[in-house]
Amino acid sequence: MIRLGIIGAGAVAHFHAESAGRISNVELAAVCDLQREAADRVASPWGARVYTDYTVMFREAGLDAVIINTPHGLHLEMVLAAAAQGLHVLVEKPMATTVVDCDRMIEACGNAGVSLVIGQIQHFLPEKLAVEEVLATGELGGVLMIRDYRTTDYRPGTRPDWFFSEAMAGGGALMNIGGHCLDRSIWFGGASVESLTASTLKRFGVPVETDGTISLTLRNGVHVTVVVVSDAAQRMDEVLIVCERGAVSCSPHHGTQVRFDGKTRTVWVPKPEDIQEGFFRQLSDFVNVLDGGSPKVSVEHARHIVEVVLASYEAAASGNEVVLASRADHKILSHIR
Repeated sequence: MIRLGIIGAGAVAHFHAESAGRISNVELAAVCDLQREAADRVASPWGARVYTDYTVMFREAGLDAVIINTPHGLHLEMVLAAAAQGLHVLVEKPMATTVVDCDRMIEACGNAGVSLVIGQIQHFLPEKLAVEEVLATGELGGVLMIRDYRTTDYRPGTRPDWFFSEAMAGGGALMNIGGHCLDRSIWFGGASVESLTASTLKRFGVPVETDGTISLTLRNGVHVTVVVVSDAAQRMDEVLIVCERGAVSCSPHHGTQVRFDGKTRTVWVPKPEDIQEGFFRQLSDFVNVLDGGSPKVSVEHARHIVEVVLASYEAAASGNEVVLASRADHKILSHIR
């Protein structure tokens, strides 16, 4: 039995808790949050203990693994503490707020002999898995171009205050929401990023970017455009993959549709349980890693996303193209096996 703890009882904690309840060899043993009431809301349906200090939870709860679901700037210290206690770690995206912190996390977990997995939820959502299956068939030929457009809301009061702190969040809309877009676009594109240009906007009087666009070239020549807009007239979350012989459109709101030979077919219809199913598959993947398997998403991929977001800030500030150094050990997830 894997005794699991959760740090952070925020927006997605109940998805993690529900997922743990569905896996026979996992027990949600403890939940920690600075707000005891929030922790209790997540913990009580499962009979888990409640803590307000994660270091005490690490010492007392008899855990085997922990999910870190906290502000981005806290990920490093919590991962290091978990590794020091011999706990396996699933940490929510973004992995960290700097590449140096990503590397420290990888090194600490490696030295401690514990698993480190990053919660890149896009790889487990049913509508995205439908895209992966279509691309893997080769029916549409190679990927040529990707457009990823997502709306969000970065007006004051629309989210917890820490999202508006560059130190705690690592940035604004591009780090938080754009990270999802980059994750899935790099995954579907099949290669890491070679170069990029970017622009950002700071609206509503907040200190982090509220909107942004990134134009990327992957190392295999695929071109990607990512656009994140705050407080748009219509809610959008669509990735469009243009291939040699057709295209795939994917959205959690409208499902996954394939355009081929002048005809459109739907390969995934959205269901109310899709998000929960994604978190269940993500936790199942983590459990598989603890049993000796390989994660669906490598830490190198998660690190690369942080690297690309930070490079986009550099490009936006300078107005110049940024070329990323190639890493021989960079493992990119692709639909090509």
